[in-house]
Amino acid sequence: MVRSLAERMRAHEQQKARLAEQEAKLKDAERRARTRRLIEAGGLIDKAGLLDLDTNALYGALLSLRDGAGDKDQVGKWAALGGRTFAHEARLRDEGKEPVIVTFPAPLAKEATNALRAAGFRFSKIMHHWEGLALYEAASQIAAEHGGTARRISGDVPGDASGSTSAAATTGAEPSARAAE
Repeated sequence: MVRSLAERMRAHEQQKARLAEQEAKLKDAERRARTRRLIEAGGLIDKAGLLDLDTNALYGALLSLRDGAGDKDQVGKWAALGGRTFAHEARLRDEGKEPVIVTFPAPLAKEATNALRAAGFRFSKIMHHWEGLALYEAASQIAAEHGGTARRISGDVPGDASGSTSAAATTGAEPSARAAE
């Protein structure tokens, strides 16, 4: 079947519109990636304690870093130092934390869910409980304040509840296997 000139022009215009849309999407993705990278860089400057430097001093420091960025050995040293520091900070942040599950007999108010999220918990829609890596005492306190229970999770066997303890034991609340958000 032979297409008329008008049909071919319309198909060509549609193809141009699709290409323009794809180009716009690529530009948007590039812009988002650049924005993310700039935010990360600003966070690292803050984390390194350099945010309080005046603008000229900070810019000069960054220029001196740029001069050393061509040296692969220096970049390797910087990467090793950064990796060690991140790992050390993560160990300090997680020190004393353990896997904990928190359950509640009834749906929770927004303030309770916010407190759980702030403590590092997330709600499992499948298991209907809150789970996370947290200080057990803090988790027990949050659970007790809202009528729930907290229990430690053994890392040995999945589903192993031996060694589990409950905030209900100290608050008199009834343990529940089901929680609601």
